Amino acid sequence: MYPVLIEIFGIKIYTYGVLVALGALIAYWLVLRFAKKEGINPNHVENTLLLALLLGILGGRLSYVIEHPEHVQSLTDILSIWNGGMDFFGGLAGGVVGAIIGIIKYRLPFWKTADMAVVALSIAHAIGRLGCTSAGCCYGKPFPVDGSVLPGIHFSDKFPFFYVVFPPGAVAPPYMPLYPTQLMEFMGLMAIFLVLLFAYRRKPFDGFVFSLYMLLYGVLRFFLEFFRGVTPPISGIGLTWNQVVALLMIATSIALALWLYREARHEKVA
Repeated sequence: MYPVLIEIFGIKIYTYGVLVALGALIAYWLVLRFAKKEGINPNHVENTLLLALLLGILGGRLSYVIEHPEHVQSLTDILSIWNGGMDFFGGLAGGVVGAIIGIIKYRLPFWKTADMAVVALSIAHAIGRLGCTSAGCCYGKPFPVDGSVLPGIHFSDKFPFFYVVFPPGAVAPPYMPLYPTQLMEFMGLMAIFLVLLFAYRRKPFDGFVFSLYMLLYGVLRFFLEFFRGVTPPISGIGLTWNQVVALLMIATSIALALWLYREARHEKVA
């Protein structure tokens, strides 16, 4: 909504970058707090987190550029992450690779670390979606209303009962009522974060929270894709690639939870 947070001596500080950085800092603090409670070396966790963050940013940006080449006019556009434009699934893939490298290098407990990571990831992702709102990326389809076209958030009697209009300079089309997919995802992710935080303190086995995250986010993303305007459906099936990935996440989460549950039971018996 407001791409530039502040301008100091001609230097623009972008809202997207500030919010993404804020989300990363909160995730960093949360993971280190979990690590100390679990008795895991916080320095090893910190190094793993930084590696996951770097590869996550790289994967997210590269995936976005490949998916939306129309937004790239020069090499500078590829590197200008602060303007908005990150693909979550690409970032997730890069982050997972970075995390696995760190886990193997420092011999961290795999599923215990994964549980800590997804709780932190959910809150960081939620705050990042506020950044998407400021930049106008990841915008929704046109909202069916003859209401105001002034930039801002407007209420409606149609689901989800509000819509957004972006100003010129945002990634989204200006002066067009759109589904507020960024804010819808923010609210969904905040709900997921609270559920995961509750589950983390009462998890029946390591890996449970990770499986639960995959299930909940898969369902959320599958639903949201029906309202997003940046990913066209695949010809013949009517679903986007993101929805296909979301369905795979859901199926994998169920299979993984069942497997981990059986493994945990076998360990107790042994």
